[in-house]
Amino acid sequence: MKTAILIPAYRNLKSGHADTPVAVTPEVSALLEQNAVVAIGVSGGKDSDACAIAVSRYLDQIRHQGPRVLVHSDLGRIEWADSLPSCERLAARLGWELMVVRRNAGDMMDRWLGRWANNVRRYNDLSCVKIILPWSTPSMRFCTSEMKVTVITSALKKRFPGQHIINAAGIRRQESENRRRMPVSSLQPKLQRKGLAGINWNPIIEWPVEDVFATIESAGLRLHEAYTIYGASRVSCPWCIMSSANDLQAAAGCAGNHEVYREMVELEIDSTFAFQGSRYLGDTAPHLLTESARMRLAEAKRKALERQKAEAMIPKHLLYKAGWPEVVPSVAEAELIAGVRSQVARLLNLDAGFLTGKTVRARYADLIDKRNGSSTEPLEDVPEWQADLALALA
Repeated sequence: MKTAILIPAYRNLKSGHADTPVAVTPEVSALLEQNAVVAIGVSGGKDSDACAIAVSRYLDQIRHQGPRVLVHSDLGRIEWADSLPSCERLAARLGWELMVVRRNAGDMMDRWLGRWANNVRRYNDLSCVKIILPWSTPSMRFCTSEMKVTVITSALKKRFPGQHIINAAGIRRQESENRRRMPVSSLQPKLQRKGLAGINWNPIIEWPVEDVFATIESAGLRLHEAYTIYGASRVSCPWCIMSSANDLQAAAGCAGNHEVYREMVELEIDSTFAFQGSRYLGDTAPHLLTESARMRLAEAKRKALERQKAEAMIPKHLLYKAGWPEVVPSVAEAELIAGVRSQVARLLNLDAGFLTGKTVRARYADLIDKRNGSSTEPLEDVPEWQADLALALA
């Protein structure tokens, strides 16, 4: 069956098929024959909708008798207002239970704010050489690993003790180069327990986007308002590190996203780090900001350039490796580091210590002693080079 695509961001696509088969592997089939739990992560977006619909039909076809559940990890303030309702509509249409899970330590915005506070503390006591950005990055997506994968797998193990678990997701090769290389299924260590299997399954990985929309339409399901009202091409967080400029503009059109937008811009201002590498979120919808915020953002950009120039003076061999220094700087090198720290502390209004060459050398020596002694925990949880990810300004 073919149906036309009427979504604004996809209006030029051809019609798709609503009966495209799902991809399976022997490992998936073996667990389904044992009536393993099938859990599908849903966000309210098109791909997870289509995945759930297609998997539900497939499980009915093979007469799977095991538990079935949709799982939505709610990221709090950073979510579209329609994301949870969209997941609820999907669950109602399929007749599946919907589990909603959340991080106990706070939402995504809390995570960014807490990360910045921790990074400032690390910088102040010279537990890192360069100040580290507060945001997630494409190579460091703790928004996915901590807020979704860890929370979801933990909830599933508690909910289904003594059962094999298949964790399905609406990943498609068409979406990116990284996803093009992903397998149909793989082991999920976070779901494995003694004698019990846990695997990831990407059942619609081979599907084109046309089939995604056709499948959703065939189920009579209403799409997320991000597509139908605001013109977004994808649904994740409205303010996502992976979003295109057009999707950020779409998010700005929704009044429900404005409050957290302003809060995120304030973090850009405080930290001087742009949300998306060289792209400041504050430039997406400056009309939503006060005149004061616009002026402070411009000043933050200037400070970022100064910070970048200053930190670029630090020789690479003096940066920490895996969270630890490798050498004690010379007297001249220590004076250079102290000078850079003084400048960065002034720019960002930080209460930094170790602002003289003598104290810098003593700190490096102390850390090297700790590394060579009984301490095994690194001082920071991200490589030094990631502090530079958001420094190159357009």
